[in-house]
Amino acid sequence: MRSPHARWSMPAVAVLLAVTGCGDGPSPAQSPPDAVTTASASPRAAGSAAAFAAVDKEIVVTVAGNKVTPPTGRIEVRQATTVRITVTSDVADELHVHGYDLQTTLLAGQPASIDLRADRTGLFEVETHGSHLVLFQLVVR
Repeated sequence: MRSPHARWSMPAVAVLLAVTGCGDGPSPAQSPPDAVTTASASPRAAGSAAAFAAVDKEIVVTVAGNKVTPPTGRIEVRQATTVRITVTSDVADELHVHGYDLQTTLLAGQPASIDLRADRTGLFEVETHGSHLVLFQLVVR
């Protein structure tokens, strides 16, 4: 397991994005090289990591018939905010938060959540991988 304090070189990040196929959307703004991302999937979604005890901002999205509700847009939060993203989809899919490299499985008709601490500034797409829908862009300032 990689230490959370380990640094990734830019070529390693580019190779990782090329291999995973997740480099299509806007990329996050530069973070300080010593920035450490602290994020975990909610136990409701992944069953492994603990959710944050307190959540500052909850974002709820529904996908039905390839339509995103509320409509795709930008959601701004301040740095260090704890965010819970809850998505309910009418089809099985995968939810992914770019830049934080968090993902969870979406089961049809069942809400799934990802909790993260917005400790990196920038613009981060939140999307579904199977249906290729951008749910929203998370802006961290």
